[in-house]
Amino acid sequence: MKYHVWTIGCQMNTADSQRMASELERLGYRWTERAEDADVVVLNTCVVRQQAEDKIYGRLGSLKTVKSARPDMVIGLMGCVVGQKPAPALVKRFPHVDVFIPPSETRPLTDLLSARALDAAARSTEASQLAARWSVQDGDGDGDSADPSAPAFGEGALPLPQREHRTLVSAHVPIIFGCNWVCTFCIIPSRRGRERSRPPEEIEAHVRSLVAQGVREVTLLGQIVDRYGYDWGATDGLPRLLERLDAIDGLERIRFLTGHPAFMTDDLLDTVAALPKVMEHIEVPIQAGDDLVLTRMKRGYTADDYRRLVERIRARIPGVAIHTDIIVGFPGETAAQFQATYDILAELKLDKAHIAKFSSRPGTVAAKMMLDDVSEEEKERRRAALDGLQEVVVGTINGAHVGRMVEVLIEGRDRDRWRGRTRTNKLVYVADPRPLLGRVVAVRIEWAGPWSMIGQAADAQVRPARELIELATA
Repeated sequence: MKYHVWTIGCQMNTADSQRMASELERLGYRWTERAEDADVVVLNTCVVRQQAEDKIYGRLGSLKTVKSARPDMVIGLMGCVVGQKPAPALVKRFPHVDVFIPPSETRPLTDLLSARALDAAARSTEASQLAARWSVQDGDGDGDSADPSAPAFGEGALPLPQREHRTLVSAHVPIIFGCNWVCTFCIIPSRRGRERSRPPEEIEAHVRSLVAQGVREVTLLGQIVDRYGYDWGATDGLPRLLERLDAIDGLERIRFLTGHPAFMTDDLLDTVAALPKVMEHIEVPIQAGDDLVLTRMKRGYTADDYRRLVERIRARIPGVAIHTDIIVGFPGETAAQFQATYDILAELKLDKAHIAKFSSRPGTVAAKMMLDDVSEEEKERRRAALDGLQEVVVGTINGAHVGRMVEVLIEGRDRDRWRGRTRTNKLVYVADPRPLLGRVVAVRIEWAGPWSMIGQAADAQVRPARELIELATA
């Protein structure tokens, strides 16, 4: 029996798909690259942008033909297109979908497959009894069927999918689901529900399981990750969780995203600075540089608040890299208001900016109450202007690394070069014949561009990075 999981969207979706794959393998399924060859196909979906939603509907359309030829194929639609409960119109539009799965859940599909396995087992037993009655002998099966009575793995103990086992160096770990903030442009709260923080002991067990399987870096995920624990009254939940995970032997690195400016406390920043395994890398969106636009977005801070936050982050975490998100073309955004966003990005010189054009999403406050009055052409012009600015800013930041030693965790290989990331999440390529996967290597940067850097490993033997840096700079 074979399965195929197709994923689009955020890191949370990536983590959800990994968990789904692990559950399917526990039931006896094995991965296949081609959806057409699979017995179970799962589409894990995103609705943050219309373009992503259009891709999903295109995939569903192509699978309809495959399902017609193979009616026993199980198709599962998962994620934010489904939301907390599938809309009747969605079910009616795609009758060839067998099961609709809310974000971060697996049981609707695994329960269906287990029920089918039980039915098949019951039919097989009935047939065997009938055959025995008539003294008909038959051979054994091929052993591929899942054992529905097998004990389920705990949330923290799921093994990595076989196609990732022994190769996955960095993994995503959700720590808080849903969101309570309800920014006017965002569809996520209505699709993923209210905030629900996972217990810290469950998260620790999850991370320990990943480390035991070869993972060396985890990225803790949440729609507003720095609100971890707020739903049970703990305003220091994330700092204390970081301390707990920092003590895990074998874990090299910890990251977290995405934060919100209103909850990026000094306690959290000081904890990042103090813990050796927590990377000097903060993701905290600004979204816009104009106060009226921020108010209409319901972000809860001003442009000056964000400036002061950047100052605090840089003062408390030496060498930190700060990433941000920006939306251009929000309803009513004037040329002057866009210029304010351009100016603050030029002023703050952040290490990365994820720039998106506003996309009106059904059900959001912006879709209900605001006119999407910025043309697509103007949105693209503004996006390109910020992208060009950021290319110059990041090129300058990265250029300063040439000649320096940086600590790189090797995550994989692209053609003839190893690929890894620095503590500040900068992409580095290293040409080296040795087996470096999963190792932390000291690399001297020889070339830097805005999107990546190239370097050479510091010595002939791979040693712990701090030892190598001390050796190279002595």
